[in-house]
Amino acid sequence: MNPFHVVYSAVSYVLFLAWFVYATGFFGDMFVPKSINAPTGAGGSEALFIDALVIAAFGFQHSIMARPAFKRWWTRIIPAAIERSTYVLFSSLFFALIFVAWQPLPVPVWDLRGTIAEPVLLAFYALGWLIVLLASFMINHFELFGLAQVWRKVRDRPESDEVFTEKFLYRFVRHPIMLGLLMAFWAAPEMTQGRLLFALLTSAYIVVGVRLEERDLTRNFGAKYLNYRARVPMLLPLPKWVAAEEGTREKPEAAD
Repeated sequence: MNPFHVVYSAVSYVLFLAWFVYATGFFGDMFVPKSINAPTGAGGSEALFIDALVIAAFGFQHSIMARPAFKRWWTRIIPAAIERSTYVLFSSLFFALIFVAWQPLPVPVWDLRGTIAEPVLLAFYALGWLIVLLASFMINHFELFGLAQVWRKVRDRPESDEVFTEKFLYRFVRHPIMLGLLMAFWAAPEMTQGRLLFALLTSAYIVVGVRLEERDLTRNFGAKYLNYRARVPMLLPLPKWVAAEEGTREKPEAAD
């Protein structure tokens, strides 16, 4: 047993919880001292550049560290038991960088506050974050955030094989966590230029990121995942006949 691994994974998980809670206020522009719209700054092209840069930095870190080739190289340097916790730690730090460095662009693109649309959009916003949290438990929440790996090491148990599951929300969309994030990022009663920039760039990243993840999943699970991909839509809970039609248009990837 290595006490450092236990503390390390626990700290990484706590940091994830901290950014998750702060993010709900940051993007909702409520309850936190600094949000996506406030306090206002100089704005202009400099703010646009900084905002795009920190989003790109997060996207680069999040994608590169998730790739199997990087993990194989990375676990030659760090113990395999804390590889996932390290990924969670870096992801939380890069998301914190967005909170700290973000430069608000508060000019409204639309403003539906005070209309009947406001409570509806706020409900979708809250539902999006709830979907993110619930979907993580429908796979393996503690495996996803690195705690299970360290616990197995402490108990001297073998690594578990990656198992393909199709539970609840995963029967309607292949990536419900990403669907929840998209809902949270776009459900804005007041859509400012800054929030629109964030929503557009993160939406583009999500589309690219899930394509990369699906390539890895196809390699891991082969025909089983190809069948799942043919039946279940990627991000939007479309009717089954539409999902099947979408699946036939996706280019199959041979399993390695």
